[in-house]
Amino acid sequence: MSELLVDFITSLDGHASGEGWPGFWGLEGPEYLAWLSKQPEATYLMGANTYRLMSGFASGEVPSGQDEFRPEEEASVDELTQAPKVVFSSSLQEPLTWANSTLVRGDAVEAVRAMKSSGSGLLSTIGSLTLCRSLLRAGLVDRFRVVMFPVITGATGEERIYDGYPDVALEMIEHRTFDGRIQLVEYKPRVLEHPPLGIRA
Repeated sequence: MSELLVDFITSLDGHASGEGWPGFWGLEGPEYLAWLSKQPEATYLMGANTYRLMSGFASGEVPSGQDEFRPEEEASVDELTQAPKVVFSSSLQEPLTWANSTLVRGDAVEAVRAMKSSGSGLLSTIGSLTLCRSLLRAGLVDRFRVVMFPVITGATGEERIYDGYPDVALEMIEHRTFDGRIQLVEYKPRVLEHPPLGIRA
């Protein structure tokens, strides 16, 4: 059975990106980049908006506010290009132009449920906030990982990650710090129907 990882990089205040900021908020360091390069192979899951953005980068479109890709951004996009990708969309048309991408038009939750039951490798989301929220609500997420960068984007932050989420209990299974400033936390999530009873502060 495949394992499903929801994987986010965020500002401290929970934004997935910020207007005018480069990738990784320009704050990645050698320890974090080395860790990224050693991540296990995965099939990446995404929605149409993330596909449009990332495939644009892969074809040479430079992020807004930048003149060119930084080497670490280019390496990250190249690795994604080589990886298998499943895109859930009713608006995109086949054939998808980004290499190693498969389009799925049906219900994403049911498709991922089938992928988990019939597969054996790692499934990992990239971006795709609505998709991640739906998969979490359905109880399909095995691991929920957040890498927090040391910046608050109160004025420029975009894509608030946790809006619309259910209440979720999180059991920590890993944590570490990269380059003395970037914090990783990883949890086993459990969606709650109501707040736990009998807990006192």
